[in-house]
Amino acid sequence: MAAEKARYWQHAAVPGVDLLRARFLTHRYSRHAHETFTLGLIEAGVEEFEYGGSLLRAGRGAVALLNPEIVHTGQAAGPAGWTYRVLYPAVDVVSAVAAELGWPPGTPSFPETVVYDERSARLLLAAHVAAERGDRLASSSLLTTALSGLLRGHARPGPKGLPPPARRAPGAVAAVRDLLSERLTDPPRLHDLALATGMSPFALLRAFRDETGLPPHAYLNQLRVRLARQLLDGGVAPALVAAEAGFADQAHLTRHFKRVVGVPPGAYQRERRNGAHGAARMARRNVQERPGLARLAFGRDGSG
Repeated sequence: MAAEKARYWQHAAVPGVDLLRARFLTHRYSRHAHETFTLGLIEAGVEEFEYGGSLLRAGRGAVALLNPEIVHTGQAAGPAGWTYRVLYPAVDVVSAVAAELGWPPGTPSFPETVVYDERSARLLLAAHVAAERGDRLASSSLLTTALSGLLRGHARPGPKGLPPPARRAPGAVAAVRDLLSERLTDPPRLHDLALATGMSPFALLRAFRDETGLPPHAYLNQLRVRLARQLLDGGVAPALVAAEAGFADQAHLTRHFKRVVGVPPGAYQRERRNGAHGAARMARRNVQERPGLARLAFGRDGSG
């Protein structure tokens, strides 16, 4: 049986789009949410995941369409594991394609999470394979084609499309979210948060979970992972990232990072660097080729 393997990288031609290709056997994603859309194609096996209060399964050929900021999990539905490809396009990337389709302003959404649609699967696969090969023109073109096809086939326009959050205590929850964002390395106790909001610990815990989909401690770890990604993108060493993002040590960072992103921090950062170096090489090549192209053009004009 093949071992687990995962690669997570940035799209070389379209800013705001990340990609994942992975085979997982025992890996389990913890409850988390993405700021981006999550568009996945199951190539083999079956993935099982909680999403929007339901337990869903996606088998071979299924396309999974997850909206931004919706808490979900992910694990194998059986011992054979699952293999899949995922696109993570930012909200503004998807909204821009929707605008080109003539849709009204707002964030589109996908009301059905798991679909079996051969055309959508082919579009997603073509866009992902082109990005994996590093073909900038083909990958950017096929990404736009895939997003427009998925939107036309399975989405609905925003902003009414996104499910409204629970609003039991929006002011208190917003205050707690702000406090946690400000104190990643020294978070307050639940009792302190309750005092700050004038609620009982139990009531605050229930309201916070209802609105965000996570208890405060899990939400805090999600914020830490997002900060860790930003620091890793900036070239900060993983050992330093752990401390700056509020993790106890590098092992603590690695454990939570992989549960959300799917790869360890070091592998994530290496792919970021490789992508940046590839873009720099492409830019240098373009600069070097321009004079030759100008001379060819001049020669054609002069020979007329």
